[in-house]
Amino acid sequence: MNTKKMSGARYIAEGAIIAALYVVLTWVSSLFGLSSGVIQFRISEALTILPIFTPAAIPGLFVGCLISNIIAGGVIWDIIFGSIATLIGAVGTRLLKNTKFVCTLPPVISNMVIVPFVLRFAYGATDAWWFMVVTVGIGEAVCCIILGLLLKKALWKNRYVIFPASVEKMPENTTKAA
Repeated sequence: MNTKKMSGARYIAEGAIIAALYVVLTWVSSLFGLSSGVIQFRISEALTILPIFTPAAIPGLFVGCLISNIIAGGVIWDIIFGSIATLIGAVGTRLLKNTKFVCTLPPVISNMVIVPFVLRFAYGATDAWWFMVVTVGIGEAVCCIILGLLLKKALWKNRYVIFPASVEKMPENTTKAA
């Protein structure tokens, strides 16, 4: 970590801002009917790239997804396991933060594994299992990989200003923006 240590207040503030952004972006996706269901494109999932910049993104993304699922009227299993999928993805992203591309895969994989179970058992989706895995995977890939890498690129140059106490000095050759 930098010589500066992130204060508890800053950690909570960063996490809260990320949670709020996740909720707002999920709401925007829901305006177009894209935030839930067998085919979903949650723009908010692009934020799953943020754990490479700050550990506060991990609880922020979890809480943001939890609140979004509650507001959307999700059933309890969706609220719990959908949020856990985002949490697992955020932790994986943080663990792989020194990679160029691989860091975008944990949220995609965790949602591809967990969300089809939620759709099948919590909502009674009767679509073919492989269809739900593919549709969730495509939506997550677009949002986490494409939009996530665009967000990473947009933030990269100013990462030490935006996340001054969070961003470790990372080698330029491994974490350059995509």
